[in-house]
Amino acid sequence: MTPTHVLVVGASGSVGRHAVEQARTAGYRVRALVRDPSRIHFGCGVEVVQGDLTSVESMRQVLDGIDGIVFTHGSNGGPTLTETVDYGAVRNALEALDGRPARIALMTSIGVTNMDNDYNRSTEAHDWKRRSERLVRASGNEYTIVRPGWFDMEGADEHQLKFEQGDRRDPMGPQDGSAARRQIAQTLVDALGCEEADHKTLELIDVAGTAQTDAELASMFAALQPDTGLDGVLDRDNFPECTQPKRVREQIARIETMRAEQ
Repeated sequence: MTPTHVLVVGASGSVGRHAVEQARTAGYRVRALVRDPSRIHFGCGVEVVQGDLTSVESMRQVLDGIDGIVFTHGSNGGPTLTETVDYGAVRNALEALDGRPARIALMTSIGVTNMDNDYNRSTEAHDWKRRSERLVRASGNEYTIVRPGWFDMEGADEHQLKFEQGDRRDPMGPQDGSAARRQIAQTLVDALGCEEADHKTLELIDVAGTAQTDAELASMFAALQPDTGLDGVLDRDNFPECTQPKRVREQIARIETMRAEQ
């Protein structure tokens, strides 16, 4: 499905602002979810709404009439915050949809399948972002999951996007992969209207060269392998479902059931 009315979650963030503009330029009706509408202005053609992404009821109101979602949110916090925000926003949106279809573009992070590092052990950020990916795949919705490298730390001549799969970079710094915020947003928004991007997960970095056109990105999406289960198609098998918290397993089962009942 190609959406017509798109919600940007995390619209006031550094990638979300670009996603709002990209979606408006692409011709979508755009609704921007923010915490404080008085502090941000997107100009004509963008509906700015206040909402709480940690509340299912709030998300239900925000999602009224929406058939496309771009998730660009992130907490940069500890385990409680990453569960509540990074994972919770996706869970609450899917709960609020109650099985109603929506085209989804979800931004997580390059290296999200690298669980055994000091950063993940202290924040559990990769754990919860990876669980949010699994919710999207379990939902039965059309989707694209984008795992960008470090924001805006690419070289001066690095404008060409590169799609990868398998998440093997395990980046510890910008030298292991970076992507411009504007191009991250472009990839997310382009994926919404691209049939070739459906059910695909990719890592995104900039390399030396010129930026691609939207048509060229469509060809790049087409070359990717589609996902076949709860993880990305080439992801390492290091996060067994049976070891996940009971509440997470129950939430995945609930999301699967909600769509099946539609």
